[in-house]
Amino acid sequence: MFRRMSGSGVRLTEVMVALSLATDLGFGQPPEHMLRAARISMRLAGRLGLDGDDLATLYDVSLLTYVGCPVYGNEAATLFGDDIEFRANAFEVDMAGLPAMAFMLRRAGAGTSVLNRARQASSIIASGGRVVAELMANHCTAAGELADRLGLGAGVRAGVEQSYARWDGKGVPTDLAGDQLALSTRISHIAQACEVFLRTAGIEGAVAMVRSRSGTHFDPEIAAAVEPDPDALFEGLGDDTLEAILDAEPAERPPLTEPELDAVLEAVGDFCDMRCAYFAGHSRGTAELVTAAAALLQVPPSETALVRRAALVHDVGRFGVPGSVWDKAGPLGTRDRERMRMHAYYVERIFDRPEPLRRIGLLAATHHERMDGSGYHRGVGGTMLSTPARALAAADAYHAMTQPRPHRGPMTAADAARELRREAREGRLDPAATDAVLAAAGHAGGRSRAGGPAGLTVREVDVLGLLAQGLPNKGIARQLGISPKTVGNHIERVYTKLGVSNRAAAAMRAMQHGLVGAAPAGPEP
Repeated sequence: MFRRMSGSGVRLTEVMVALSLATDLGFGQPPEHMLRAARISMRLAGRLGLDGDDLATLYDVSLLTYVGCPVYGNEAATLFGDDIEFRANAFEVDMAGLPAMAFMLRRAGAGTSVLNRARQASSIIASGGRVVAELMANHCTAAGELADRLGLGAGVRAGVEQSYARWDGKGVPTDLAGDQLALSTRISHIAQACEVFLRTAGIEGAVAMVRSRSGTHFDPEIAAAVEPDPDALFEGLGDDTLEAILDAEPAERPPLTEPELDAVLEAVGDFCDMRCAYFAGHSRGTAELVTAAAALLQVPPSETALVRRAALVHDVGRFGVPGSVWDKAGPLGTRDRERMRMHAYYVERIFDRPEPLRRIGLLAATHHERMDGSGYHRGVGGTMLSTPARALAAADAYHAMTQPRPHRGPMTAADAARELRREAREGRLDPAATDAVLAAAGHAGGRSRAGGPAGLTVREVDVLGLLAQGLPNKGIARQLGISPKTVGNHIERVYTKLGVSNRAAAAMRAMQHGLVGAAPAGPEP
C-alpha cells in the first residue's frame, strides 16, 4: 500500500472514482452507474454483516469490478462490432451456456458485411466460445495488473480478476465456482446487475432478475439478501451519489504524496492505452516528450508537473469511443468522426473533481486543440491556449505519428518531424512548442541497447515492445527479420522473466518500463 503521507490533495479513492466513470463509458452505461452499484454493494454488505478487511476490499472491488472490460476494444470490435453496445446489452442476458452463445452469435460481426458476420460467427462456434473466453481473461489480467500498480491488496486484485467468474463455474476463469469466488466479486456482480435492471425494469424487475440468476451467476445466499425490503436497498441511489460513496469508504485514505500521484497516473495512463493494442505506450511517451519540452520552454516546475500528469491521462476518454471506430482502416464518416472527437470531452468529465484532478483533466482535454481554432473539443484558438497546452498538443501529435495506426504504418522520426513543422507553418501548432518537442525528441540515437528489466535481452525487449502493440508472432517475425518459432521462444522467456502468463500482463509491464515504441535493434544476423 502507499505510504500515509500528504501532499497532492488527491486521495487514491478519488482516482478510483474517476476510473469508475471511465468504466461507465466503456460499458455503455449512464454516468455514475458504477458508483450507484457500489452503493448497493455496501448496503448488501450491511445486510450480510461484513466489516473490517472484507468491507474495505468490497469497497475497492465495487468501484473497479469491470474496469478491465474496455481494454483490447479493437479485438472485441472485430468479433462483435460496436463493443460498447455489446457490453451494454450483455447485462440483459445470463451469460452462460446456450443463452450466451445465442447472444454472441446474434452480435457476431455486427455492422459489417454478411460475409464477415458469417466468418465471425463461425469462429465463435468453431472455438466453442474459447476466443471470447481468452479475450475476457486478458481483460481480467489487465485489471489485476492495474490493481497492483495502484497499490491495492491481493484481495482487490482477486476480486477484479474474477469479473467474468460465475457461481456455477461457467464463467472465466473456468476453474472457479461457488465460494471459491472472492466474496467481493459475488456481491458486486449482483449489485452491478441490480443497478441496470433497477433503471430499465424497476424494483420488481431487479428482484425478479436476481431470483432468476440465483444459483447460476449469483451466490444464492447473497441473492437472498436482496429480497427483504428491496425498496430500502435501492432507495435514493441517485442522490448525491459521489459524495455518498466517498462518505461510505470504510477507512478514509489520506491524500497521495506528489510522487505517489505521479505513479498512480502513470498506471492509469498505461492501462488506458490498452484500449487498443496499437496505442500501447502513447500516454507515457507523450508525457516524457512534453516534460522535456516544457523544460526547454522554461515552464515553471509546478506547471511542468501538471502537464506531465495531463499527458499521462489525456486519452482516458478513449474508453467512451467504440473500438470499431479506433480500428477503422479507412476515413471516418461523419458519425464516427463525431464519436471519436468526444474522447477529449470525456477526459475532462472523468477528472472533474476534486480540484487537483480537475486541473489535470482540463489541461488533458486540450490535446487536440489547435492554434487556428480548428481543433476539438472546444475549438478555441491560440489566445486561449496556455504554453503547456500548446506543448501537449505538439507532443501528442508527434508521438502518435511515430506509432502504427489501422489506417497507416508508423512514420519515421524524420517524416514525423517534417509533418509537425508543416502543421506549425500552417498555423495549427505553436512554432515554439513544436521546436521544443522536436528538440526533446532528439532525432539522433535512441534508447540504450543494454537490455531491459528482469534480465531481458535486447531482442526480448524488442519482441515485448511489438507484442504489447498487438502484433501476432508472424508480424513480429517480419518486423525483426526472424522466424515465428524464434519469436515464440522469445515470448516464452519474456513471460518467464517477467512472471506473467499472457499478453495483457506483459503489455502492462512493457509500458511500465517504457519499452513500447522504441526502435528495434533490427534483423538478427
